[in-house]
Amino acid sequence: MEATDKLLLLGLTEQKAKETRKNEFLTSVLISIIDQAVVECKGTSGVSRELGKLLYTLATKLPKQFHSHLPLLTSYLTSNKIDQEAKLTAAIKFVQNSVNGSIRTAELDAACGVGVVVSLDQIESTVQCMLDARKPDILKQRYKFNVGPLLAEARNTLLWADTKKVKEEFDLQILTLLGPKTDDDLAKPTKAGKKTAESKEKKSSPDASKDTSKPTVCNGAISSPQDTGKSEGLSIMELLRNAPFHKPGENHKTDGYVITSSTHDILKQHLKHTGGQVRTRFPPEPNGILHIGHAKAININFGYAAAHNGTCYLRYDDTNPEKEEEKFFVGIKDMVNWLGYTPAKITHSSDNFEQLFVWAVQLIKQDMAYVCHQKPEEVRGRDPPPSPWRERPKEESLKLFQDMKTGKFDEGQATLRLKLTLEEGKVDPVAYRIKYLSHHRTGDSWCIYPTYDYTHCLCDSIEQITHSLCTKEFQTRRSSYYWLCNAVNIYCPVQWEYGRLNMHYTVVSKRKIAKLIEGGFVSDWDDPRLFTLSALRRRGFPSEAVNKFCASLGLTGAQITIHPDALEAVVRDVLNTTAHRSMVVLDPIRINITNLPSSAPASISVPNIPGSDSAGTHQVAFANTVYIDSSDFREEDERGYRRLTTHQSVGLRHSGYVLRVCAVNKQGDEILSIDATCEEVSVSNKPKAFIHWVAEPVKCQVRLYDRLFLHESPEDASLVPEGFLSDINPASLTVVTGALADRSLAVAASTPYTSFQFERVGFFAVDPDTSDDILVFNRTVGLKEDKGKN
Repeated sequence: MEATDKLLLLGLTEQKAKETRKNEFLTSVLISIIDQAVVECKGTSGVSRELGKLLYTLATKLPKQFHSHLPLLTSYLTSNKIDQEAKLTAAIKFVQNSVNGSIRTAELDAACGVGVVVSLDQIESTVQCMLDARKPDILKQRYKFNVGPLLAEARNTLLWADTKKVKEEFDLQILTLLGPKTDDDLAKPTKAGKKTAESKEKKSSPDASKDTSKPTVCNGAISSPQDTGKSEGLSIMELLRNAPFHKPGENHKTDGYVITSSTHDILKQHLKHTGGQVRTRFPPEPNGILHIGHAKAININFGYAAAHNGTCYLRYDDTNPEKEEEKFFVGIKDMVNWLGYTPAKITHSSDNFEQLFVWAVQLIKQDMAYVCHQKPEEVRGRDPPPSPWRERPKEESLKLFQDMKTGKFDEGQATLRLKLTLEEGKVDPVAYRIKYLSHHRTGDSWCIYPTYDYTHCLCDSIEQITHSLCTKEFQTRRSSYYWLCNAVNIYCPVQWEYGRLNMHYTVVSKRKIAKLIEGGFVSDWDDPRLFTLSALRRRGFPSEAVNKFCASLGLTGAQITIHPDALEAVVRDVLNTTAHRSMVVLDPIRINITNLPSSAPASISVPNIPGSDSAGTHQVAFANTVYIDSSDFREEDERGYRRLTTHQSVGLRHSGYVLRVCAVNKQGDEILSIDATCEEVSVSNKPKAFIHWVAEPVKCQVRLYDRLFLHESPEDASLVPEGFLSDINPASLTVVTGALADRSLAVAASTPYTSFQFERVGFFAVDPDTSDDILVFNRTVGLKEDKGKN
């Protein structure tokens, strides 16, 4: 039989069979199982559709490190000892838990219910008891009653029952209880798009914005409703509490994990050392500032540990002294702390230089590594030539490696390479290279430094990391990760990959940001137009919002590129409930109130956050001279314009007064000031709009930021053929020097990064450039206003 014909025996469609053929490994496993099944069933006619489905499930669900047990489990299926998916799942779980791969068939039989038959009478009796216990609710809700939880409960109670028969019994007994469906039962529920009075009321309530939707697990990754662009309100810890990762000590159960004769003993020692605690680490290179993608990594590593009462280390991957600077070490730690996380321990890869060298010598002695003299330019590219030194005697490599360590070679003259091939086809990755540079911690003790490929997994092992969480591009390094740990016979953590976060309208490459700084396009690494974490903090993004945004993305394996609007929406939601309000006029016009009564208050109490008594109040000055924004005045009436004109009054927010224009004082076309009268607001003179204003103000500088690049993908050569530096938005920064702020803001704005909402303008944060001489504010995000509002 052809391979495709054999796959069709499993009940696959022709299209599915063709797709499966593309996966050579899975196809070979399936064919070996089918061949065994055909023999044991005495021909293809004995391979029923139900058996075919179970055989396919076995091949796809059993991790490949347990494939030595495929013949045994296949025979259990063909002999009908296992005749349903629940029993097969239990058998797979039993095999994964087997110590040193030994299987006792009696224990396997008991674990997966061999010979256990659940009768129809048992199903009927159990279902009857469950429905009787909930009869009042069923009679009240009728066919809208959710039977799902009862089905799950029944499956747990009737462990090896046919789930199809259980469902049929539920349907039958509910029909008997309620009778046929009525018109009300058949009526469709109101669509979400049609707002009922009840839904409108819920929307207006404070709690209506809370989304209680839960993440779902799909293909080993958590997917959240944020995929639709809606924030679901789950914290990162709530999200990761249900992440489908292995439990500490159960590393061997994960797909692709390599099991050796010493694996189980090493895992026992690991559990003894950690006490079964979850351990993660965040391992950045200290050669640049962290960006928004790192925020996701920080949240996942620290969040997963926190969700499971574990610990997370901050480990500096300081194996390349060429680009490492003290400011990057400090900056990384500051950003981790800013996001609200405190490392259980701060470590450095360089802490382990001596041990890493010892293991490198061990690998050479085991003929798993060799010294190579190919130049870096020779081994670049997709198909570099094989090394002519790969098979050199290990004694020779040992001597040459020692010579590398003692400085007998120039840089680039020799490397230590590992004898393995990575998933993407890269052959013999470099483990050590020569660099005559002083290291910030070890000084001049070393002139050979280990690479990431070599260092990362071994440091994870030394620190007894349980979950090595990394972005998807490192999936191609997973085999080398496991290979190295097992080659030196040490504890091997499990590597899990998640999708990397990218952002439109920015670049995050350290090299490219350095070019932006050198070219004067941005001021430094923390320029608010960048998406480094220090830049986001300076722009006024609350760390809470960054964390919520990361949680909203879920833990999918897909690489995603997000529009900044999505992040800004979360920032706006957080600031709306936390930022104190203030009045600031960006482009002021002076108003002379000619008739302000003596009874008018000299100051007015204004809530810091409307609707929140706990947020308190602040006092704003009120006088016969006030300043309004130029956009709030027009000499001539215009259709739809609701603010101040020569014929239309306007209210002053919080004051209780309405202004009417008496005269416009001009010099040429320039408006110097406006004379106006005021009167208290009443039913008869209620204005169409209320505007913000300031009296007895202080000057301030306001920096208005926009997208740094004109195109959403400035690195895309098809969109920006002349390179990202040619795509700079000339209007990415506007500095307003003549803005006027309410005097109370001068005291409140004494701390950098403090956020405020400038009423009717947007959210702003205090810039570190603020001094005793000048207040400086950065626009964080604008207000979310209705389009066309005047």
